[in-house]
Amino acid sequence: MAARKITKRAVDALQWTPPGPPQQFLWDTALCGFGLYVLASGQKTYVVQFRRDGRSQRVKIGAHGPVTPDQAREEAKRILGRVAHGADPNAEKRERRAARTVSAIAEEWLDDIDEFRKPRTAAEYRRLVDVHVRPALGGVVLRNLTRAEVAAIRSSMRATPSLANKVLDVLSSMWSYAAKIGEVETLANPVKGVQRYRENPRERFLTVEELARLGDALRLGETEGLPYQVDEAKPKAKHAPKPENRRVMLDPFAAAAIRLLLLTGARLREILDAKWQYIDFERHVIFLPDSKTGRKPLYLSAAAEAVLASLPRLENNEYIIAGLKSGAPRVDLHKPWDAVRRASGLEGVRLHDLRHSFASFGAGAAMGLPIIGKLLGHSHAATTQRYAHLDADPLHRAANAIGATIAAAMDRTPGADVEPIGNATKRGGGR
Repeated sequence: MAARKITKRAVDALQWTPPGPPQQFLWDTALCGFGLYVLASGQKTYVVQFRRDGRSQRVKIGAHGPVTPDQAREEAKRILGRVAHGADPNAEKRERRAARTVSAIAEEWLDDIDEFRKPRTAAEYRRLVDVHVRPALGGVVLRNLTRAEVAAIRSSMRATPSLANKVLDVLSSMWSYAAKIGEVETLANPVKGVQRYRENPRERFLTVEELARLGDALRLGETEGLPYQVDEAKPKAKHAPKPENRRVMLDPFAAAAIRLLLLTGARLREILDAKWQYIDFERHVIFLPDSKTGRKPLYLSAAAEAVLASLPRLENNEYIIAGLKSGAPRVDLHKPWDAVRRASGLEGVRLHDLRHSFASFGAGAAMGLPIIGKLLGHSHAATTQRYAHLDADPLHRAANAIGATIAAAMDRTPGADVEPIGNATKRGGGR
């Protein structure tokens, strides 16, 4: 064990000498307890040694190179001073090492919500964590996460305000989970006080005239086929059919799904995942055992039942909207809806806007928001959903009235005189 004043020259000259111990030390003669050791590999590490509670303890300061002798000496003085005032550097180091990162807490939080959230919701949370949270904050110790760091990730996503707000919600929920298990304090949540971006809710309701165009496009797709475009610049374009012959038939199950979305106000997956066994034709209801808001009845109008009656029941497939794979439901409606939307001139209209349109026609007919809320299965009415089938008559009347109006508009027949809520609002008839 050598002793001399630790300087850069002294450290550079220090070499491991065989066949000595694995760690060979050089202790500073100017500051008691300050030293460094060298390994056979040549790596040199600064340390400080002291006695606490009658026992000798040692703390690593850092590797030579990133840390200079002067920096190591100053850190050694700081540690020795804290020890003199009763601190335990090793205990603090163990605590820092045990403190978990944002990434580690996120993984545990995701495992926890898998038990309580819908699979698609949990999958979306995991995507937000993997794509946005981990790359920016994964290595940060959660308890050390600052408001400035949270604000920075929000600012980096200003081009997608809605997505940025969702990431803030995820971070806040993670912190709440960590507080529940004792990792952090609830009131120290750094997301609190970080202002969310203002979002403009998208409300799009189809008019009677738009419904008529949509109905025309669906019938065209089922009879003659919908026109499609070809990129004439591509090499194989010359082999494509002539423009007047470029048509694709609309899958009857896809067409039925679009009609059912309009005629029931259901969410997309509620229609695509529905099975024939869920239908009670005597009560005019599809009883969904699970949905975004739990168990839910979908009330069927006469128009909706006519759509169901037109569909074949495929052998070995229990789903109403059968998919391409045997025994499976249709995966999505992206391609058929894009084709129908283009043919009907409804660019920008989403499938979810069909649900809004169903509600708008009901509200426009002054059926009352409680009735509309029940028909849509909104979460604020979830506590009464289990008893909804006992009070089905007014709901069936409402569903029939809405369904008849929509079907008449799509078929261009008389009776489509109920205005969407958007038109009534413009006249000052609603809030």
